[in-house]
Amino acid sequence: MFLIIGYVIILAAALGTYAVHGSLAALWVPTEYIAIVGLAIGGFVAGNGPKAIKGTIAALPAIFKGSPYNKAYYVDVLCMLYEILAKVRKEGLMSIEGDIENPEGSPILSKYPAFTADHHAVDFLCDYLRMMVGGNLNAFEIENLMDIEMETHHHEAHMPAHVVSKVADGVPAFGIVVAVMGVVNVMGSVGSPPAVLGKMIGGALVGTFLGILIAYGFVEPVAKLLEQKAAEEGTIYKCIKMVLLASMSGYAPQVAIEFGRKTLDSHSRPSFTELEEELKARKGK
Repeated sequence: MFLIIGYVIILAAALGTYAVHGSLAALWVPTEYIAIVGLAIGGFVAGNGPKAIKGTIAALPAIFKGSPYNKAYYVDVLCMLYEILAKVRKEGLMSIEGDIENPEGSPILSKYPAFTADHHAVDFLCDYLRMMVGGNLNAFEIENLMDIEMETHHHEAHMPAHVVSKVADGVPAFGIVVAVMGVVNVMGSVGSPPAVLGKMIGGALVGTFLGILIAYGFVEPVAKLLEQKAAEEGTIYKCIKMVLLASMSGYAPQVAIEFGRKTLDSHSRPSFTELEEELKARKGK
């Protein structure tokens, strides 16, 4: 939504102010639009492998959707982690083996569809709960392994943003290429009347204008949004990590989830009182 609003403001500022003292028709050079977009797509395909191309295309629809990672989502996740740890504390680690092996059929996890919709987060949680059940690793070893996995996920999640940012960096240069091609065309018509040459030169310079406008007004904002989406997605892994490590260190479930709450961003972090009241309300059900 805000992306579209931003695009409208950019076009109004760029074209509206120009229209006051010039003709918008002078900016309509279809061949240059086609050339710049084609060069950008060609550079995108040539500079990336199938994995990066597919990942980037798959990530683009998310920029038009609202973020699912709000306060209600994190309250649900913390309550879910509390239920799991409370069950472990009451019945032992082996009691959650069924929940780990079949998350879709778990009485606990199935109550939180917003979390189970993210299969990466579900796998992350279940894998480390499985290690806890196995009892072969201590907290320090698991923390190191978590950090490595989170770094790998961070790299993969930020790949679409990196790819789109590189495309944005190249588009101004493509605009210059198109402009130079237009100037070469003008040189071939140097005997034409001044009015004709002026129109041709103006058309050639449109390439530079388009390259800069498309790069910084349209493509770069997409890269920034993808980067923000990836950063938001990574927060849940930090939260799960801190809760599980606190539990392995011997803290009670109520205290362990407080470790996780502290990792959340201030705008989406429930207060201590809000979380405590929500836990009490769900216990009463």
